[in-house]
Amino acid sequence: MSSLKFLGIAGSLRRASTNSGLLRAAARQLPSGVTMEIASLADIPFYNADIVEKPPAVVRVLAQMAAADAFVFASTEYNYSLAPALKNILDWASREPDNALLSGKTAALMGAGGGMGSSRSQYHLRQVCVFLNLHLLNKPEVFANAFTSAFDAEGNLTDAKLTALIGDQMQALAQWTLKIKG
Repeated sequence: MSSLKFLGIAGSLRRASTNSGLLRAAARQLPSGVTMEIASLADIPFYNADIVEKPPAVVRVLAQMAAADAFVFASTEYNYSLAPALKNILDWASREPDNALLSGKTAALMGAGGGMGSSRSQYHLRQVCVFLNLHLLNKPEVFANAFTSAFDAEGNLTDAKLTALIGDQMQALAQWTLKIKG
């Protein structure tokens, strides 16, 4: 497989985030030739058009996005929607000229949440990604219940079946990215 670089971004800012745990599991399940960096959103301020000079934290994550061939978004569910931190960095990125950091790139979605495992937030995130012109991977879908024994106290994924599904998703994202890149 050709060399590809994925960027993982979790919407949850908690230290023991299960969504960050999903990204760590994804980073361990990558196909040969694929690397993945995980961005930190902890110090990203809210997007504000009045901010003329981008804060260093925003510059850092936008540079990571520019270098990425594909994205892996792990979105928890807040009030039937995606996490504000994730939406916020997408808003920052979309303001770059011609939406150059996002438009035409591929992405996969995953998430850990309540009983439905972030399904509603993922479907809402899909709507956002349509506007951003991201090419989303349709299958396999990864939904995890964050309140089960699938995760340890630090938010690390411990479930073998879910880990294998994430591996399948990373393989599919790599193939999808190569197809889209042509």
